[in-house]
Amino acid sequence: MDKTFPSLADAVSVIPDGATVMIGGFGGSGAPIELIHALIDQGARHLTVINNNAGNGHVGLAALIEQGRVDKLICSFPRSADPTVFAEAYKAGRIELEIVPQGTLAERIRAGGAGIPAFYTPTAFGTQVAEGKPTEVFEGRSYVRERWLKADFSLIKGELGDQHGNMTYRMAARNFNPIMATAATTTIAQVSRIVPPGGIDPEHVVTPGIFVRRLVEVSAPAQEEELNRAEAVYP
Repeated sequence: MDKTFPSLADAVSVIPDGATVMIGGFGGSGAPIELIHALIDQGARHLTVINNNAGNGHVGLAALIEQGRVDKLICSFPRSADPTVFAEAYKAGRIELEIVPQGTLAERIRAGGAGIPAFYTPTAFGTQVAEGKPTEVFEGRSYVRERWLKADFSLIKGELGDQHGNMTYRMAARNFNPIMATAATTTIAQVSRIVPPGGIDPEHVVTPGIFVRRLVEVSAPAQEEELNRAEAVYP
């Protein structure tokens, strides 16, 4: 039942080449920077990454892309505050992009976790995003059929975690992280503090431990925006 791991390297050691990896966060909020950097050090290649954006600066997801580890990115906002790394890789043909409207992205992930293979949404009907997808009319309105999104692994960031994997989140970090935890075969989480079983009020648990396989403590996690203001580069 103890799901804790002694190091970041141990936690991500099981991720192979070619894996599909969901990475939590909304911009820098809730982004598991240390787990991403550990994945860079680990060396897995030809990854498909599902994230809200395409990373910023030269740390976190942007660093993973800059190191040539990502073959395909599924996201909503490929152009964010400093998307230079992704933009250059995309223009050079080194990375494939699948654009998904943000609400649709969240629902596709939630559907993956809930075991719902497909659903209908009016979002993107009549646009390039909907090309090639089945459509239906319900009560006079046109809808696009979207497929669930699932992953081999998810990398997420929480605030508190107990040894059984139950987790809480800090403020806005409760964004894509909880649903990504449900939609992956193996969820790997970093938390600021690991407490004994019973150390989290059950009423405060957001992600139950059944969804978490590997947990590692990062007591002073980095914030993407602060790293970028310092012009940090990883590795």
